[in-house]
Amino acid sequence: MAPQPTPAHLDISDSHFRMNSEEVRSARAAHWYARTDWGIAVLTYEDSSSLLKNPRLTQGSAKWPSQHGVVDGHFDSWWRKTLLVLEGDEHHRIRRLVNPAFSPRRTEPLHHRFQVLADSLVDEWIDDGRTEFAGRFAAPYATRILCMILGIDERDWKKIHELASTIGLGLGITIQERIGQIDEAIVELTEYAEFLVRSRRASPQDDILSTLVEARDEDAGKLSDQELINLIILLIFAGIDTTRNQLALAVEAFSKQQDQWEKLAAAPGRYSARAVEEALRVNPIGRWISREASETFQHKEHTIEQGTTLHLFTLTSATDPTAFTDPDRIDLDADRAPHFAFGGGLHHCLGHFVARADIGVALSTLASRMTDLRLGEDAEWLPDSGNTGANRLPITFTPRT
Repeated sequence: MAPQPTPAHLDISDSHFRMNSEEVRSARAAHWYARTDWGIAVLTYEDSSSLLKNPRLTQGSAKWPSQHGVVDGHFDSWWRKTLLVLEGDEHHRIRRLVNPAFSPRRTEPLHHRFQVLADSLVDEWIDDGRTEFAGRFAAPYATRILCMILGIDERDWKKIHELASTIGLGLGITIQERIGQIDEAIVELTEYAEFLVRSRRASPQDDILSTLVEARDEDAGKLSDQELINLIILLIFAGIDTTRNQLALAVEAFSKQQDQWEKLAAAPGRYSARAVEEALRVNPIGRWISREASETFQHKEHTIEQGTTLHLFTLTSATDPTAFTDPDRIDLDADRAPHFAFGGGLHHCLGHFVARADIGVALSTLASRMTDLRLGEDAEWLPDSGNTGANRLPITFTPRT
């Protein structure tokens, strides 16, 4: 039997690391995993799919701050108790409470408002033939939709967006050098969440916030005050950060394939949902899903020791040529296997219905309003560490007539 090739080492802490690089492709071609300074990186579709279902793996993101020298402070305290990293009964209890609030039945009535918002934002710059997409569409669109869903005054969107963006720095490799401002954002957003709870107790509305506050007050065993505040912070942060950055990544992906952009423009009703899935597959905001081994076990030829962190690379698994035909290209007519951009297993993203809907509305609107889509050379991208996206994304285009 021929010996297994030695897994490559990937420096995922390097700000220049890119998951779609030849280095990573070569590592995937040679082996199902690679070594990193923070555990192992799972590179293939087959192994990611299998390991996401493995009951010996728990959510592995809890260590992220400590891996970067952050072991106390406001962000660390919030992160340790956020739904993203909880396990067992605590996770199940909170998730069961929140899941109904993000069901399609609850959010579908808002889709028309998503459309109105998308058109109004495009109207502001469509005649110019150019815009800074991240700041003039993605940020206000994602934040104001989050306001709609939670029942927050949309006039607060700029303040909320700034705080959510700052907290998002906590998921990047620069967390330690930015922790002061991240902690301040947690404090300020905590105060804002406490204000929202007080306002809903005084004047309940037909929104998700009121539903959560009512559940908390009717049965304190369901949700503590601190859990409610932590959850609101998470919903604000995650709801904004993911949609804003995923829209920029989707526009980048489609700018490289004008034929698929035109296909979407010609039949948005037919291709909207597929456009979302393909954009998430080839260019996801979440570059990896972290898991931790709760006990030692064997996977293929490799013994995964208890406590090992595994990073399941979403982009490399979803562009794995052994699982997908022409994997790096968007194909709106292709029948693809499921991607893992929203995670998997018990920690599958609870807001995925909302994200798919608002991203679909946005992409269909953008494609129907502009052609000849091009990205500016001075775009500013975040590192490929955990979550990525665009700080600045200038685009040029021809308005459709």
